[in-house]
Amino acid sequence: MASFLYRLGRTAFRKRRWVLLLWVAVVAVVGFKGLTAAAGPDDSSSMPGIESQKAFDLIDQRFPGTAADGASERIVFVAPDGQKVTAAGNREAIEKTVADAAHGSEVASAVNPFRANSVSKDGSTAYATVTYKVKDLSDGSKNELQKALGEARKAGLTVETGGNALAAQTEAGGVGEAAGVLVAALVLLVTFGSMAAAGLPLLTAVIGVATSMFAILALSSAFGLSSSTGTLATMLGLAVGIDYAMFIVSRYREERGKGHAPQEAAGRATGTAGSAVVFAGLTVVVALAGLSVVGVPMLTKMGLAAAGAVLLSVVIALTLVPALLGFWPNAVLPRRLRRRNRKGSHTGENHLETASAAAGATKESRWARFVLCRPLPVLLLSVIGLGVLALPAADLQLGMSGDEAKSTSTTERRAYDALADGFGPGFNGPLTIVVDAQGVPDAAGAVDTIAKKIASTDGVVSVSEPRFNQAGDTAIISATPSTSPTSEETKNLVHTIRGERPGLETATDATFQVTGTTASNIDVAQKMQSALIPYLAVVVGLAFLLLLVVFRSILVPVKAAVGFLLSVLASLGAVVAVFQWGWAADLLGVEQTGPIMSMMPIFLVGIVFGLAMDYQVFLVSRMREAYVHGQTPGRAMVTGFGHSARVVVAAALIMMSVFSGFITAGESMIKMIGFGLAIAVLFDAFVIRMAFVPAVLALLGHRAWWLPRWLDRMLPRVDIEGEALAHGDTPAAQPYEKPRETAGI
Repeated sequence: MASFLYRLGRTAFRKRRWVLLLWVAVVAVVGFKGLTAAAGPDDSSSMPGIESQKAFDLIDQRFPGTAADGASERIVFVAPDGQKVTAAGNREAIEKTVADAAHGSEVASAVNPFRANSVSKDGSTAYATVTYKVKDLSDGSKNELQKALGEARKAGLTVETGGNALAAQTEAGGVGEAAGVLVAALVLLVTFGSMAAAGLPLLTAVIGVATSMFAILALSSAFGLSSSTGTLATMLGLAVGIDYAMFIVSRYREERGKGHAPQEAAGRATGTAGSAVVFAGLTVVVALAGLSVVGVPMLTKMGLAAAGAVLLSVVIALTLVPALLGFWPNAVLPRRLRRRNRKGSHTGENHLETASAAAGATKESRWARFVLCRPLPVLLLSVIGLGVLALPAADLQLGMSGDEAKSTSTTERRAYDALADGFGPGFNGPLTIVVDAQGVPDAAGAVDTIAKKIASTDGVVSVSEPRFNQAGDTAIISATPSTSPTSEETKNLVHTIRGERPGLETATDATFQVTGTTASNIDVAQKMQSALIPYLAVVVGLAFLLLLVVFRSILVPVKAAVGFLLSVLASLGAVVAVFQWGWAADLLGVEQTGPIMSMMPIFLVGIVFGLAMDYQVFLVSRMREAYVHGQTPGRAMVTGFGHSARVVVAAALIMMSVFSGFITAGESMIKMIGFGLAIAVLFDAFVIRMAFVPAVLALLGHRAWWLPRWLDRMLPRVDIEGEALAHGDTPAAQPYEKPRETAGI
């Protein structure tokens, strides 16, 4: 592996113009295909295998045309204090508003609340639903609706809206994200001390992300990829793209410091750090491909698309990065070494840079030597600390938050609160009961029996009149719970109603299913929670096999798996403490606590696993490299730590700054994702990699690299340490052609 990648790096460096032209052509072709390809399908919330999805499918089958393809908006009217919406003046203003809203050419219907019995018992609140023929309203339709709402407000009514007709685009962090990218650039600049060395990883990462997104657009129609498929690909492609390029540039600088010519240094950097890039990329691909275990089509597509983006980042790191180093072979070097090159003197260069590297390594190695002298206290402190942080994860409650999690500055949140105050907390999350009485002689009687039984269930406030399909063999009933959509009581109510099904089926020969947004969120959360353990088992198991091949050790992969689980559980615990329990929620601007987003643990495991394995491979591979080349286990740990810890810390700071930008978003769900990923990288990079890993290796000593002889003979040898390069098993060095455009550097 190392020899092949060594030759690849030298070739890319030597043929840099051809490599650059090839990548320009690839980006141009893929970009053209992506921009001219047919649009992909809309985001699908289909979730095979859950009851609520089966009920939705039954509704589509028995009630053709029922599913609304257009947008809708719910207008909530609240009377002034001491008044009722039924008062003559208020009623007149509400009816006029609904009538004005119904005049638009894109309006399908507008329901008068006084005719639809949409007035609260105390008369303080009423609501009207306006549905449209199209999904995306024209500016004219939006203006007409806003004008009608304004007239009602002038009459003294409080008017709020909820729905998707006027919904504003979610703010994704704005200034916070821009600041995160700026911090990432500054970290690169401080780490390398060179604008070129800092800019090259950013440039290649952007090229990789752009190519990946164009490819997803080009394939969206053929493979049914929605607009959200590229979300994970963008996030991970940028993360690993910066990491992979940064590790190769860092190793190139180190090889130049040893006195190697630029082309030879590029080959050796690609052969050693590039080998680590290949296997780090493979572990990330394993984690992403493992999303198919969950059984959710959308997650499977997102995982495979992101896996493709990671593979592309690996190829770019192995080819485009050494090619760009060929154009700027000296610009990426530390300032002191660049000055020596300008003078044209190479005498003592090796010693100068070696001394510089040793000085730099001393800063990072002090901590490694501290851990080497006190491994057990460091290990216990890191494990106990992460264990305590992980305790809240035992109370993890999954679900999907809605308008109740938005800021009170939004009209959607105020509309949600007004409806909850006027009609009860369960009004915002009604349950839809689909009764299948096909083949039953007395279908109406069976539906009536089921409706009465559900109405008598504790926790149900009211049940609507059944609505039958044209054939009269299927009915839809709406049941309003007494508790909010995200409460545990509502979850228990759904299970209770479903538990009544066997007895009702026996009594009526009809069956029913529970669906609706609330039931669907409950089902999705349960499916995600049950899929988390199998997903962890798959990705950790396959990654164990990969790391077994890479490090040729039994205990190092075990240590990697344990460390990863500790960091993930601690991260989940922190997310639960903030977003579910409300600890320090005010500091992050979280106005409403509630269940954790159903897909959050899966996303957290997938993304953090990829980044954690990156740090694991790059950090421990340098330790093994030193061990294979003859150093004692303790000395090898210190040497490897000194060479790679600074770059791993820089990579972690970059990821934390990027992810932290999402915390400034107005949407609670986006805040949760940003916080969870940032805190996970913090735990993994600074606790697991900087404390747990060196402490375990220091305690294990030679046993850390033990492998049974029979297994050693079976495993393929990939030479990630570059042992063949160290022994001179490389092609003869070819003369270095100094680029004309960089002759003065």
